[in-house]
Parts: sequence; C-alpha cells; structure tokens
Amino acid sequence: MYLQYIIPLFKEKANYSFTIHLWQDFPYCDQGRQDCGILTQREVLAGEPVRGTILYILPYFLKYIWKAGKMSAIQGRKYSNRMQAETAKHGQEADMAHRIYYIEDDAGIAEGVAFFLRRKGFEVITAATVAEGKQLLGKGLPSVVLVDWNLPDGSGEGLCRWIREKWPMLPVIFLTVRGDTRDIVNGFQKGADDYLVKPFELEVLYSRICALLRRAGQAGGSYLVCGPVSMDKNQMKVFLNKEEISLGSLEYQLLAALLEHKNHTLTRQKLLELLWDANGNFVNDNTLTVAMKRLREKLSNPACIKTVRGFGYRMEDVEE
Repeated sequence: MYLQYIIPLFKEKANYSFTIHLWQDFPYCDQGRQDCGILTQREVLAGEPVRGTILYILPYFLKYIWKAGKMSAIQGRKYSNRMQAETAKHGQEADMAHRIYYIEDDAGIAEGVAFFLRRKGFEVITAATVAEGKQLLGKGLPSVVLVDWNLPDGSGEGLCRWIREKWPMLPVIFLTVRGDTRDIVNGFQKGADDYLVKPFELEVLYSRICALLRRAGQAGGSYLVCGPVSMDKNQMKVFLNKEEISLGSLEYQLLAALLEHKNHTLTRQKLLELLWDANGNFVNDNTLTVAMKRLREKLSNPACIKTVRGFGYRMEDVEE
C-alpha cells in the first residue's frame, strides 16, 4: 500500500530505473542473476534492473516502512482509546437510567408510551390500578410517576395526594383526557408537577419529563422505602408509617446501608466497613450489635429487617 509513495522516491534517490519485486516485505539482491529488488509474487515494473541499486535504496525503504508502521500503530491506539471511551460513556449512561412508573388502565396507551420512553433510555414499569401503583411505590421509588386520572379502583387525584403525603418531592405528571380548566387546576392543587391532556405528542411528554428531572434531580435516590419504614436522605429523616422517628447517627447510617442494599444480605464485616467509612470512626462488632438492637426497638421491631444467622442482616419487603 506504500509503493505508490516509495517507488518514485527510490528512483529519485538512486537515479536509476529498476524492477522491484515484493515478497514478504524483505529486500533482496541477487548479483548472480543480475537482478535486485524485493522479492514477491507480483512485480512493479519501473525499467531495467540495475545491480546494486537496492543496496542504495534499502535504508530509505526501511525508513519509510518504519514510519508507516509507527503511524499505523498511533492511529490504532487512538481508535482503541476512542472506542473504550465511548463504551465507558454508554455504560455510565446505562447506569444513570431513570426509572418511571406509569399508572394507566388502558393497556394500549400504557405500552405505547412505555415503548417510546424506553427507546429514550428510561426504565418504565406500568401498573393498571391504584393498588398496583401503591404496591410499586412501596417497593421502591422511581424518578417520575405518570398518572392517569380515571382508574378502575380509584382516581389518579387520590393517588397523587397519597404520594404527596409520603414523598413531597417526588415528581408527578398527570396524563388524562380531562382537559377542563377546573380539572387542570385541581390536578395542580392536589400536588401534580405537570399536566398533559390526551392526546399529546410523545416528544412533548419526553421534554417535560426531562425538565422535571433537571429541577428535581434523582428523587428516587433520595427516598428509600421498605415496608412501613422510609427515609428521606435529603432531609435526613426517617419515618415509620408516616410518623417521624428520631435516630442516632450510627443507627441512621446502619438503616441507610440496609435500605440502599435492600433485598441483599450484608455481612457483619461489610456493615462494619460501611459504618466506619461513613462516620470516620472505628466501629467494632459489639457496637454493631448494640446499634442494630436500638434501631429495631425504635422502629417497633419491623418484620422487614431480617437476621441471617451466621452472616449478617438483610432488609426486604414483607407481604402483609
């Protein structure tokens, strides 16, 4: 691939015409055959061969081959680094994907909206009733909740009011056919952050979700829930059945560790490492035992905190 640049240079330097043969990219000069060049299966004819010409042009040939190889290696490293950076970027974007709950009893509309938002990079979970929506929210909070007004077992208005009582900062958007001015005003008064009347443009919905996320941040990461126990990390408050509970620093950090790793067993050693890192102070095994005992007492011994004998502790949702 380099011959078109190399051969003219060789001819200029040697001031002779010659025949170059290419074979395994090695130069060769056969004085007995009165031929010189570089052996290969194909020839590049440039005139009569001249004995010894290759000996003159060999340094230039090797020099340009070395430069070409060096440039190829540099380009290869640049491409590899760019691909690694793009892969890491996509991995980070996947890790940062926002979760959306959509409470909608019309399966066709729910799946259509969910399909569109998933293509935009969101994780979407749908529910058809108020009860299913509350069950989802009880297991974990999303970044945004989309709510229809008319639902089989209640109203989106009541669900929105219930959400506001438990999680005041969780973004809620009404998606409904009720476009009357009084309904829109009522929706905002009940706690909605935005209101879209069906039919609506999906791109408009996407833009409004993004705007809410920019203002609210990752609300789902600020609220942690397991059964009757919930935590507001922004305000550093803990609630048991909507009633605020006062916890000590170590008890709060212990509960936060369990909630952040919900449905996963944390060994005592892992908890000791997490608590030590969080407080900057050494926490021994006996201190962990005492802190867990006090935490359970203050939370009225909730069934969602499990002791895994011989290993550690786990926090998980319990069917009521």
